[in-house]
Amino acid sequence: MAKIIVGMSGGVDSAVVAHLLKKEGHEVIGVFMRNWDSAANNDILGNPNVNASVCPEEDDWKDVKILSNQIGIPVHRVDFVTEYWNNVFEDLITQYKAGRTPNPDILCNKYVKFGAFKNWVDKNISNYDYIAMGHYAHTENGNLYRALDKNKDQTYFLSQVNHKDLKKVIFPLGKLKKNKVRKIAEENNLIVANKKDSTGICFIGERNFTLFLQNYIPTQPGNIVSAVDGKVIGKHIGAMYYTIGQRKGLQLGGMKEPHFVAGHDLKNKIIYASPASDMSYIISTKCEIIDINLNNKDFDYNNLTVKFRYRQNDIKVKVKFFDNKALLYYPQGEKSVALGQQAVIYDGNKCLGGGTINKVYVKKDLYTK
Repeated sequence: MAKIIVGMSGGVDSAVVAHLLKKEGHEVIGVFMRNWDSAANNDILGNPNVNASVCPEEDDWKDVKILSNQIGIPVHRVDFVTEYWNNVFEDLITQYKAGRTPNPDILCNKYVKFGAFKNWVDKNISNYDYIAMGHYAHTENGNLYRALDKNKDQTYFLSQVNHKDLKKVIFPLGKLKKNKVRKIAEENNLIVANKKDSTGICFIGERNFTLFLQNYIPTQPGNIVSAVDGKVIGKHIGAMYYTIGQRKGLQLGGMKEPHFVAGHDLKNKIIYASPASDMSYIISTKCEIIDINLNNKDFDYNNLTVKFRYRQNDIKVKVKFFDNKALLYYPQGEKSVALGQQAVIYDGNKCLGGGTINKVYVKKDLYTK
């Protein structure tokens, strides 16, 4: 039997992981991560829990302590608030200030869950065999594969975790469907069996995102300009709050058709918006990615697909790799590919890794005169 460290969040997924491993006879040790401090981090605007007597992180910790008694395992509590701020959140704010659309969940996995967390385990728990998490994914010898439950698959968020770290990681839920996980929790009377899944930003939770950003990036009002003819068609509170392809929140009342964010001019505080009748301004056929993490170099070049967003279907793609970047070609076109997003590359069920979108080549240029 193995000695396995389980990252426990207070949710049903990590609870079932700990339960299953304990039931198999392994020596299981739980570790709870506290990564966000709303008071210290000025998390006020957009926070639905700002006036709560107990913050959600403390409720989660209470659940983890009860679960550890139910399952029969020891549990530790570790604080990574500083690491999360320095390695994940500061980058998020920097990227948004530059008009980019980062994915903090991917950096959270890279730098906290499989970075700071693993470093803490290495220093404080001797002779362990594996780290286990409640992600829906599958690993084999450091290679990353999609989960059985394709609707819950989380390989997109794990794409920047490197091959070396994945060699000592297991995901016991990779071969289970979510409804089965819930059933296991219910059958074993785990207190979180019916607890709602966490949503929103990794370790921060649900927020009114535009208001939330205003805690850290002051409003900078400006004009919304037509991508077609350069005419002013509205006003906004801050170009950096909007992402490519966004429709909601533009408040362009009285227009004949819906409009979508097609670009930014942060220096001049301009958002360019394109009409639904001509999506060429937000349809791209090629992009460049940098900061590439490629976990598996054994793949079929003719079978590659990419995801630019978590919930989208796979897009057929051709990839040309260079020393420190790659070009992705998808001549069929794709809407709303945005700078700063992650492009995650697959060969069938194998997640090869991914990189940050640094350039996007759209079909039609903005009217900027």
